[in-house]
Amino acid sequence: MGPVPEGEPEFHPYHHPAAGWGAAKSVTRFMARERATDGPRAILKMNHENGGFDCPGCAWPDDLKGLKLDICENGIKHVTWEMTPKRVGRDFFAAHSVTELSEWTDYALEDQGRLTEPMVYDPDTDHYVPISWRDAFELVGRTLRELDDPNQASFYTSGRLGNEATFLYQLWARELGTNNLPDCSNMCHEASGRALQAALGTGKGTCDLKDWESTDALFIMGVNAASNAPRMLTALAEAYHRGAQIVHVNPLVEAAATRTIIPHDFTDMALNKSTRTSTLNLQVRIGGDMAFLRGLAKAVLEQSGTDPKALDQEFIDRHTTGFEEYRALCEDTSWDEIERQSGLTREAILKAARVYGEADRSIISWCLGVTQHEHGVDTVREIVNVLLLRGNLGREGAGPSPVRGHSNVQGNRTCGIDHRPTEEFLQRLADVCKIDPPRAHGLDTVHTIKAMRAGDVKVFVGMGGNFALAAPDTPYTYAALRNCELTVQVSTKLNRSHVVHGRKALILPCLGRTEKDQQKAGVQSTSVEDSMSMVHLSVGMKRPASKHLLSEPAIIAGMARATLPESDTPWEWYIEDYDRVRDTMAQVLDGFEDCNRRVRLPLGFRIKQPARELVFLTESGKAEFSTAPLPDVVPAAGTLALGTMRSHDQWNTTIYSDNDRYRGIKNLRSLVFMNKDDMRERGISEMDPVDITSTARDGSTRSLNGYLAIPYDMPRGCAAGYMPEMNVLCALDDYSTQSDQPIMKHVKVTVEPAG
Repeated sequence: MGPVPEGEPEFHPYHHPAAGWGAAKSVTRFMARERATDGPRAILKMNHENGGFDCPGCAWPDDLKGLKLDICENGIKHVTWEMTPKRVGRDFFAAHSVTELSEWTDYALEDQGRLTEPMVYDPDTDHYVPISWRDAFELVGRTLRELDDPNQASFYTSGRLGNEATFLYQLWARELGTNNLPDCSNMCHEASGRALQAALGTGKGTCDLKDWESTDALFIMGVNAASNAPRMLTALAEAYHRGAQIVHVNPLVEAAATRTIIPHDFTDMALNKSTRTSTLNLQVRIGGDMAFLRGLAKAVLEQSGTDPKALDQEFIDRHTTGFEEYRALCEDTSWDEIERQSGLTREAILKAARVYGEADRSIISWCLGVTQHEHGVDTVREIVNVLLLRGNLGREGAGPSPVRGHSNVQGNRTCGIDHRPTEEFLQRLADVCKIDPPRAHGLDTVHTIKAMRAGDVKVFVGMGGNFALAAPDTPYTYAALRNCELTVQVSTKLNRSHVVHGRKALILPCLGRTEKDQQKAGVQSTSVEDSMSMVHLSVGMKRPASKHLLSEPAIIAGMARATLPESDTPWEWYIEDYDRVRDTMAQVLDGFEDCNRRVRLPLGFRIKQPARELVFLTESGKAEFSTAPLPDVVPAAGTLALGTMRSHDQWNTTIYSDNDRYRGIKNLRSLVFMNKDDMRERGISEMDPVDITSTARDGSTRSLNGYLAIPYDMPRGCAAGYMPEMNVLCALDDYSTQSDQPIMKHVKVTVEPAG
């Protein structure tokens, strides 16, 4: 799916610091290749308060000190990729049929450049042809009006969508009459939201950057920070310098878990001086995080028998419920079972427990390595259990801190993208916006795909992203999209989802995060929410790639008016000035009160987190311990547990090259990382071609053939490879019964020498 390799595949283990000169060289080469002349200026505007634009990459918070170079390698690549001078217009589509484009690599599709005008698919010629915005909106509106049931439409959201567009998008869907609002969270952090809501009464983490700057111990679980949240490296380096303990828990020891040189630390760059980013690395088996956490809790409870300070008993008694049941569960869980399921020795777990016990304040942070499992909700609840034991909640430097991997994905959920909305939210929306929103739960990502394949969902609207490649079970997802009556993709660049489409299809090009959004009241700003609940403004800096582009809010409003011509919602009035949208949001959204004033403060404002103030909106009114049994995650004889992941030179489904610098890979994506003993047992040597076969819950199998085996430092019984290529191995019905998330981090596979 990446570019044509520039040479033969290579593997050389990486032993250098994360970021540093490697990142600087990579960025320089990338900017030169893309010929983005505004790149240097963008670096000086990205993530800056007072007129800067928010990085469209990850959701890591902006530096509290107003850092002037609060940027990273992948963020610069993401922005440069958007600012390319290349253009895709009517001449391009006239020259290439959809059938031809379907044979192109995903890299080649995106590399053509920015989309410049709306296009509609012509089935007679198999080409996209130009269409006016008015006619495009009318096609969407007419098709939606003619549906027998509003629930025959589904409205997908990628995390890049700003808050104002997000609010209008869900308003359109709900005024139409459906809660079919799937989003990328359904595939990523759904487990986190459900677990935190059940345990603490809030679906978000409670920490902010100030907590990271003052904590005594950081536990980083299931995240490759150097690629997925690179600006976290600054926080890790600063934590190490002040003497905090940093424990990484992950099957692979990633570059971020070793050492780094922060590029904006000019002295360290000049001296080539690196800083450690960990004090302990624990290589848990895939899916074994919950067993590790149970071991951590068991150790703390055992210590409390002789050390009354091991537990914060006052906190437990005043603010929690279910502690005695949890204590009994830990006592009944044997160390043998904890070792077996976690893949760690008791000694290693006790070493981590000593770090936790000696720290006055601890943060546990996690990402998709924890959530994309059948037991993802139980694991996140176990994180909360461990934190509650020592009162690591409601005070500075302590608490749960999930890492959202996509800019504003958390803001999407805050602003109404939720297929399971609460009655309280729907009632406020009804009262303020004078609509009658549906109360029945809608479809999430997995169930939208199933409904499209069955013909129950006929219209699919995608706001950003690349749904065809992001979703699991690639052939099934393709068939589902092609079974739609109409697919609509709002995008900046060409991607796979434009050539895997419904019987009718629209490509609607929008402004990028870097571009000026000129409306009747002047240049507009949009707000975004980061991973730690800070909301701030983003203002584009450059001229749009085409005079025909519209903003995402304007596209949504246009489609909404065409769909609901008699609507009393002032769609056009909202688009004239986004402050008007924010004024309505302030009345509907809890935490957005007075947002037009507060969002213009330096660094914006933070949405209130009741659990941080020890206010728990649970049934009991307290933080609730959970008592889930440990799942059996040990692979059966002859099988491996495979987790999908990004390469370093990739952002979600966008692939910049076939290289993965931090894992020592060059010119290769069709690979599988394996433990060398697992390889030897199967008669596989380094770079040997292998066949990978997954077995789904229903017994069906899926295969990838001719992938190259790479020996890697990881626990026995584990394997890993890149998404989206390996999404084909994940059956659509293999989703968590706890969160409905596809189980992309725990695919049961066999690996054999290529036949």
